[in-house]
Amino acid sequence: MANDLRSADLAIGIDFGGSGIKGAIVNVRTGEFVGDRVRIPTPQPSVPREVIAVMDTLVRRLLEQFEASGHGLGASVSGQMPVGVGVPAATKHGMVLTAANIDPAWIGFQAEREMDLAMGRTVAVGNDADVAGLAEMRFGAGKGQQGTVIVLTIGTGMGTALFTDGQLMPNTELGHIEINGHDAEERVAESARSRFDLSWKEWATGFDVYLHQLERLLWPDLFILGGGASKRSDNYMQHVTVKTPVVIATLKNNAGIVGGALIAHERRARVAVGMAGEPFS
Repeated sequence: MANDLRSADLAIGIDFGGSGIKGAIVNVRTGEFVGDRVRIPTPQPSVPREVIAVMDTLVRRLLEQFEASGHGLGASVSGQMPVGVGVPAATKHGMVLTAANIDPAWIGFQAEREMDLAMGRTVAVGNDADVAGLAEMRFGAGKGQQGTVIVLTIGTGMGTALFTDGQLMPNTELGHIEINGHDAEERVAESARSRFDLSWKEWATGFDVYLHQLERLLWPDLFILGGGASKRSDNYMQHVTVKTPVVIATLKNNAGIVGGALIAHERRARVAVGMAGEPFS
């Protein structure tokens, strides 16, 4: 495997979650991890300064692991490796716009710029569901899928990524549509199961209502279910009744890391030729 690695194909993906920040070095040609995944608990409160410090520590650990692994690419590769971060918020031009499940201090924060400075390397930032969706469409259950695809990341919140013929419409935030007078995420995120002490069947009944609403609004050709709940799909898939095909994400909870590496790789390429804009625009 080491002989197949090329420095230009390596990037670091980071998934910023409510309970943990996890990352890995990824070969963006294959979507495979190079070395082990590292996870550090998310600081509380999850203010930008503390979170970025944790991300910097995580990146250093990954690079130390990489340099000690004997891949034969040299320490100079570590200094050039870009970082991509999936943030649980809408983002635009590197700025965080919302904060449904993170500290409000992130709203209006120039995350890409500040992470660039703190880590001393190229950093790309994107909505976490969009980032995970990109990975799933490139390497997972959505590979080669045409038409309208909705990727759902079911975890602390309910993230959504919308694709049409493989093209992403960023920052859709469909987890926040209103159902029965309430923000859908309050009932259909996996965190709602413990918050309301729901059985899997009770939770799945609400989740199925949510899927029917998305089906009526967008007429998708495929739903892909990812996030933490994708690992426990046997507990709820029998209660899903929508007509649209529903599949479990192939990359499961690693999609955010792989997608982070993809947007990092693309931003590095854009920076190299003097281009600006979103890494997946």
